[in-house]
Amino acid sequence: MRIPLSKPDITQEEINAVVEVLQSNILSIGPKLLEFEKSMASYVGTKHAIGVNSGTSGLHLLIKAMGISSGDEVITTPFSFISSTNCFLYESAKPVFTDIDDKTFNINIDMVEDKITDKTKLLLPVDVFGQPVNIKEYMNIAKKHNLKVIEDSCEAIGSEYDEAKTGSLADGAVFAFYPNKQITTAEGGIIVTNDDKIAKVCRSLRSQGRAETGRWLHHEQIGYNYRLSELHSVLGVTQLSRIEKILERREKVASLYNNRLRNVDGISIPWIDCKVNKMSWFVYVVTFDEGIDRNKVMEMLSEKNIDSKPYFTPIHLQPYIRKMFGFKEGDFPVTERIGNSALALPFYTNMEECEVDTVCDVLKDIVSKF
Repeated sequence: MRIPLSKPDITQEEINAVVEVLQSNILSIGPKLLEFEKSMASYVGTKHAIGVNSGTSGLHLLIKAMGISSGDEVITTPFSFISSTNCFLYESAKPVFTDIDDKTFNINIDMVEDKITDKTKLLLPVDVFGQPVNIKEYMNIAKKHNLKVIEDSCEAIGSEYDEAKTGSLADGAVFAFYPNKQITTAEGGIIVTNDDKIAKVCRSLRSQGRAETGRWLHHEQIGYNYRLSELHSVLGVTQLSRIEKILERREKVASLYNNRLRNVDGISIPWIDCKVNKMSWFVYVVTFDEGIDRNKVMEMLSEKNIDSKPYFTPIHLQPYIRKMFGFKEGDFPVTERIGNSALALPFYTNMEECEVDTVCDVLKDIVSKF
């Protein structure tokens, strides 16, 4: 049997909850969305949570709510999923990429202040693979230069850095719940913030600019259809209720991988910053030494019925980004080196120890051939 890259942890509890919503006849703009938002705000420790239909939508709404527009510069990472850049390109802002740390794969924070200009309006760090950034330091930099901070925590629900939970300190943050995430709503995301104004704008924009009163067909501004349905919301409520067990199981799978791959020549396992109090594992990514062809390794794993994927292809080298801004190979060498050598192995909440053993045994055999 094939070992997949990921799969959601869906139990009978989730199935029963979805059926109950289907039988209620309230499928959108109902009590389950409010319950999910309240539970998320409580879990993260923020004043507000606003459910949306994807993490990308959530990032876009924060960009709008913070007034980022044409000509503004956003300092962010070239090593991420494409939505962390698309969200402000929608508003014609300009990416100012900063190379990454070669251990955490997050932005090299020591390089951030040198990128700030009079056009800079926003810092947008990403908690890559679940490893949280030093958000306190980002907030200090932002305060010094009168900037806003959006934390892209789409991959990092539950992570903590220096006693701060992801999403709790930034001006706004977003979590995503695609089926490969720690918890899933099938499709969906959620914005968290302590800013009343940002929350009010995001709630209006997600529902076609509807007024706060919710009056039928009364719209105060141009908005979007970014709502999260009751079906997606009840999945979120149920999954969130057992998130600690889910994160514990994922930590166990990551530990199994670490123990089996730690001393394998040619392979580097994930490195976790010493100030990370809690790591919420999204994916398990290894990197290979120079001379080991990552793409060939991926092909050979596939021949043994083991799925794997490169994580990430550098954003600045995506065809349309190169065309728009003129980026080229060599602009961000650490990002490019990691992008060419990183490989995500099968990783999911209920992954069995024997499956980890199979993946590791096959991988070690393949790498030995190089």
